[in-house]
Amino acid sequence: GVGFSPDLVWIKKRNSASNSSHMLFDIVRGVDKVIITDSTQAQYDGGGTGYQTSFNTDGFSITGNGFVNQSGNTFVAWCFKAGGAAVANTDGDVQSNVSANVAGGFSIVKGTGSGSGVQSAGHGLSSAPEFILVKNINVTDNWFCLVPGLTSTSYYMRINTTDGQQNAGTPIIFADSTTVSVRQNSMGPWGNLIAYCFASVPGYSKVGSFVGTGAAGLKIDLDFEPAYILTKRVSSSGASWSIIDNKRSTGSDKKNYLQANSSAAEATSSSGITFNTDGFTFNGSSFNTNGATHMYYAIA
Repeated sequence: GVGFSPDLVWIKKRNSASNSSHMLFDIVRGVDKVIITDSTQAQYDGGGTGYQTSFNTDGFSITGNGFVNQSGNTFVAWCFKAGGAAVANTDGDVQSNVSANVAGGFSIVKGTGSGSGVQSAGHGLSSAPEFILVKNINVTDNWFCLVPGLTSTSYYMRINTTDGQQNAGTPIIFADSTTVSVRQNSMGPWGNLIAYCFASVPGYSKVGSFVGTGAAGLKIDLDFEPAYILTKRVSSSGASWSIIDNKRSTGSDKKNYLQANSSAAEATSSSGITFNTDGFTFNGSSFNTNGATHMYYAIA
């Protein structure tokens, strides 16, 4: 039970790196269909045992002992509300099936078209998403990510690696108020792609970037108190996609983090982040490299 019907459930084992990938399930692809942020592998079917097996009115269910329900282990589930069952959207070059939560700034997009070159698909939101995760679910391939803080429109990120921004030489992923566009010779045709789209909503969520100081005291203003932060260094390689939240770290200095690009167990940083009523403050150099550009996605 989580208090609402989630449309994206992101589960990670906390206490061990063994059989411990970040496993994502969503309402558009269907229950038991797994994709992993720390891997290039294609979608696979969980087989009904030990994986998420239903989306419920107040949460989700898991049947049997398995990867996201291993006996004696501890887990976290980050649950996102989209728009329930997908509906057809014809805003782009190709039709898409979209589950969108306009008020929450989040949508799940599954394209239905084929082709080559740049093609767009409707995302169902009321503004352009600033943070987009795209995965070809039918082949082994990297994730492609649009994030704030990129040097130019031809750059992108990969959530399955610690790499910094990558230069494709030409724009390969971008968005406007109605569509998200991808260069299909880079990512594959829309019929093979799933996209998770996030837009800032005042008082609820924010996507942004900052330049680190490497020292305590750097404050990021949000106009709300965050419950969850995903952050990544953009301008150079070597940093993980770190996730910090107020359920695994309950003290004022939140140091527990998981890495979306890694199956590693939950770790504790040398310095954490304070969640303020109007934003968050870094308490040292962790997640805050001096002089480097970082992105973040924060939710109230």
